[in-house]
Amino acid sequence: QVQVVESGGGLVLPGGSLRLSCAASGSIFRVNTMAWYRQAPEKQRELVATVSRDGTTNYADSVKGRFTANRHNAENTLSLQMDMLKPEDTAVYLCNAVVVSNTDRQRAMTVWGKGTLVTVSS
Repeated sequence: QVQVVESGGGLVLPGGSLRLSCAASGSIFRVNTMAWYRQAPEKQRELVATVSRDGTTNYADSVKGRFTANRHNAENTLSLQMDMLKPEDTAVYLCNAVVVSNTDRQRAMTVWGKGTLVTVSS
């Protein structure tokens, strides 16, 4: 079984910074793409950043220049450094990982974490 767990959310002032972490664990053969999404109240889930296994990173236009995603393949972890935060960044941030497990190396599955809440408010 594979799990994804996020951490690092909290309350931060506008203009402040926060760092989120995501870890995939379990019977993992390989982790392909990892990604951060966010979902604000009464809004659709939005892609924030994706990081492929070779390190290629893509960001949503709304966070470019403010957020930085990094992954460590050896540890199956993904981080999201968020700077210059705005109230509109308030959301539950979710991580997912496209994983090939040791129990079934013929297919990849997408595993989601439960999310961590980020609140940007004065």
